[in-house]
Amino acid sequence: MITHNSKQRRQNRVRSKLALNLGVPRLTVFRSNKHLWAQIVDDKHGKTIVAASTKGLKLDKGTKTERAFTVGTQIATLALEKKIIKVRFDRGLYRYHGRVKALADGARSKGLVF
Repeated sequence: MITHNSKQRRQNRVRSKLALNLGVPRLTVFRSNKHLWAQIVDDKHGKTIVAASTKGLKLDKGTKTERAFTVGTQIATLALEKKIIKVRFDRGLYRYHGRVKALADGARSKGLVF
């Protein structure tokens, strides 16, 4: 697919690198202006294993970055309960800074490896 949109090119580049190791679950991030969603997906079977979001956790206090860190810790806790330790981090079309980086740091702080 040929596209001149920089966001689409970035997403295609990230996903093509992640497609090399389908045996490891993928931690994917979706970010809107107000909320943040994270889910761990098993690409072999096409199923979501665990998911967490700022909406689901009813987080109202703190900045968006602090809430993203909390979502990262929550997704890591849920993953460790399912005995998932290692994941591939799919930031999608978002750059690795701000809320996306805070989510990754939160997940790593609880023991998730990527």
